Amino acid sequence: MSRIGTIARRSFLVGGLVVAGGVAFGTYTVRKPHANPLKPAPKGSAALTPYVRIDAEGVTLITPRADKGQGVYHVQAALIAEELDVALEDVRIDPGPPAPAYWNTALAAEASEFLVPAQGAMRSMTEGAFNGVMKVMGMQITGGSTTVADGFDKLRAAGASARETLKLAAARRSGADVTSLRTENGAVVLPDGSRLAYTDLATDLQDIEVVQDVPLRAPEDWRYIGHEMQRLDIVAKSTGTQRYGIDAEIPGMVHATVLLNPAQGGAREDFDAAEALKMRGVTDIVPITGGLGIVADNTWRAFQAARAIRADWGPPAYPLEQEDHWAALSASFTEEALDSRKRDDGDVTAALAETTPVEAEYRAPYLAHAPLEPISAVVKIDAQGAEVWTGTQIPRFVQNNVARLAGIDPDQVRLHVAMMGGSFGHRLEDEVVKHATEIALQMPGTPVKLTYSREEDMIHDFPRAIAMARLKGSVRDGRVEAMDLGIAQPSVMASQMGRQGLSAPGPDSQIVAGAFEQPFALPHQRISGYRTEGLAPVSSWRSVGASANGFFYNAALDELIHAAGTDPFEERLRLASDPLARAVLEAVGEMSDWSGPAPRPGVGRGVAFVKSFGVPTAEVIEVEDSEDGLRLTRAWIAAEVGRVIDPVNFENLCQGGMIWALGHAMNCEVTFSGGVAGPDNYYAHSGMRIWQAPEIAVRGLENGDRVLGIGEPPVPPAAPALAGAIFAATGTRLREMPFEKFVRFA
Repeated sequence: MSRIGTIARRSFLVGGLVVAGGVAFGTYTVRKPHANPLKPAPKGSAALTPYVRIDAEGVTLITPRADKGQGVYHVQAALIAEELDVALEDVRIDPGPPAPAYWNTALAAEASEFLVPAQGAMRSMTEGAFNGVMKVMGMQITGGSTTVADGFDKLRAAGASARETLKLAAARRSGADVTSLRTENGAVVLPDGSRLAYTDLATDLQDIEVVQDVPLRAPEDWRYIGHEMQRLDIVAKSTGTQRYGIDAEIPGMVHATVLLNPAQGGAREDFDAAEALKMRGVTDIVPITGGLGIVADNTWRAFQAARAIRADWGPPAYPLEQEDHWAALSASFTEEALDSRKRDDGDVTAALAETTPVEAEYRAPYLAHAPLEPISAVVKIDAQGAEVWTGTQIPRFVQNNVARLAGIDPDQVRLHVAMMGGSFGHRLEDEVVKHATEIALQMPGTPVKLTYSREEDMIHDFPRAIAMARLKGSVRDGRVEAMDLGIAQPSVMASQMGRQGLSAPGPDSQIVAGAFEQPFALPHQRISGYRTEGLAPVSSWRSVGASANGFFYNAALDELIHAAGTDPFEERLRLASDPLARAVLEAVGEMSDWSGPAPRPGVGRGVAFVKSFGVPTAEVIEVEDSEDGLRLTRAWIAAEVGRVIDPVNFENLCQGGMIWALGHAMNCEVTFSGGVAGPDNYYAHSGMRIWQAPEIAVRGLENGDRVLGIGEPPVPPAAPALAGAIFAATGTRLREMPFEKFVRFA
């Protein structure tokens, strides 16, 4: 049985360790290494590490972090290839099987910062303990912008280990001294200049001991890292040949969809499917948790049949109307609901007592994930076990949930992880696989391809958490003096982990993430998180808690800076207490040639800074107030990631993250009426249009000693920077998203 959810022992070591197969892991790890999941290798092939497989057909690089469109298959392959000496364009990539060996070594950093905000030995010990737990549990998860942080050393070490093992095999075959050999473009080069291709050495590698602890190359010798690259998926995506989970076609499969209680989590009480069963192509309608599975000979007919079913549904466990959700948040600012207070500098109470405080309330709505690719999965269950085809960020959870539902061992579940056409956190959930499994169990031996209609997906999405914040603050002598910021929202971690049968003890860092850790040295500063119970189930949404809290914190800071009569950029720069944060602010100021929030009549500029996922990110946005409405004209992003792996992909992720965040801040919200979430399609949950997108300049800084990811950090500063720009241009102060409720965009 899997060890996810069960930690057998908690003995930790300080110092490096090696996973079976020759891959060096990070600073802290537990004692026992995980087995190489690629072994035993088929005859004629070799699995040198969990990340490199070689056979006569070529070199395959295992890229276990899921690709949702952000290019992580490419980045992982580039990190391995950097040391392995293979050409990126010549390799095959494979996400590999679910396995504990692919545990995420970087997930612990944010949790440890929340528990121990100050750097030092205690923080390091805490992160080490978390890493140990993650390893024992085999937490193979993609999320939190951790792919690069997780893989930067680990994947290069895998490539280096494989390279040196190949040289050892070539030395044994040729009789040459191993120190006289070198590698180049997928081959070992002998002293006389002749070459032994890696593929030719595959049979020599099966019984050879893997070389371990290989020194990594110096940056001046890098061929890929830091250089512009063409992503491995660009040609396929540009020519329409990229295959996603929705493209899975399994011989003999049937098609299915679901009809679920429109009120998330409510029961199915009664139904009448007589008319649906008469429809062309419909073969069966079966019960599943919370609703019905409709089986047909194609997806469209299944969708049409679902609409013909009449059902009676029970109520949900949360309030039926949206105003009651807001009321629950408003009532949560109490000591009884206090979840955390990890920032409490100076004496906020005394500072506020000395003046009439600046007060404000801010709101951030529920938001759908709404990826472009329809949510789907194929599941086949027979006497041999189960086979699953889907896109997922949590392969081991999928494997275990299918095993649990089918009553089989996880090792009997074979999972094929597919490229995803977007996720934004959606694929951290696996309800579609669970539903497909329930249907497949009622059709033994038949592959069942389950596809959610767009409406079912939107209504039954687990959205971004709704949130509310309240500010009390003060200024003195033209400077910000005190900030008391309380944030109320439901617990994302408790909701999300609960659906996986796990508990989330203690405070939830995401309630205050993007606020408590901001490196601004206000004399008096208190950040409090309040947990709101009893609302709709929620999930991780791109940048999670920071997506709303970055807006709350910066909007509050903007109001205080305005009350002090100072410049929003200059005051942030003055308050910046961390050299990396200061450098990022200085960079975005230089890029934008900052000359104040209103450089000319009708034009406004806003600035925001958010440290999220360890990445200090600053953004400036410029808007123009025109007759047609507000136009976003230019924008600038600077972020500190320690090392930019691929400058092209880095720029794309920064620009895409900003556009994603701006579109949602401008236009999108999910509300509840009669217990049902809406809207149910893109028409009323639209992102930014192409003509609305500003010109975006990007700069990546490399001053930090940690290598970090950039998938999520560009999101949190965008909304507050836009709100600041709109205030500077129009005088309208925005405290609630979406902004289209209060201003008009061109």
